[in-house]
Amino acid sequence: MGAEVPVRTVAVEDRSPALRGLSVTVNRAPVLTLWAAVVAERLGFDRDEALTLGRVVAGLNAYAKGKALGLFRPAPEGVRRQRERLAAGHAMHVDLLHRAVPVVQTPDGLRALSHERPVDPTSVQRYLEGKFGEALPAVERAMDELARAFSPAELDRRAFELYEAFRPEVPSGTRGWGASGVLDLDRIRAAH
Repeated sequence: MGAEVPVRTVAVEDRSPALRGLSVTVNRAPVLTLWAAVVAERLGFDRDEALTLGRVVAGLNAYAKGKALGLFRPAPEGVRRQRERLAAGHAMHVDLLHRAVPVVQTPDGLRALSHERPVDPTSVQRYLEGKFGEALPAVERAMDELARAFSPAELDRRAFELYEAFRPEVPSGTRGWGASGVLDLDRIRAAH
């Protein structure tokens, strides 16, 4: 599906002032995925680790929102299986944007788990490229500038609050579930 054509596209080599006025119409999930990945990198995770953490943070957030809207109900069997897996100590958790992300060490490094399987960072990168299109480098650069405006400790505390300040506006309740909104890079820049 991908993002709608941005108001103005920006080449990778453009400097920050050229980002003024750029906006992208996109769902909130890829915005949170990218932001969580940028935050994870700022906190010291490598790019591949950060991409998988970002994807799972967005998934956990969507699940929590779906539960709150009454769209999902936890299945007792699924909870039992998860409890058994965690009790066996096969995974640990990384706290990121107020979510406890299950992770496992793989031969390629730390990977976040989704449905008990390590997330492939390449698939997350393709997902982001598909959703943001040509605007991805500019959006990521704006998010990186925001993340670097804070110490790692302060960013860790404030990351979700910052996301709430710039995320796309969508209708509340079930009407906004999966809806796209406008991500304005000027709002990202103004979030700090």
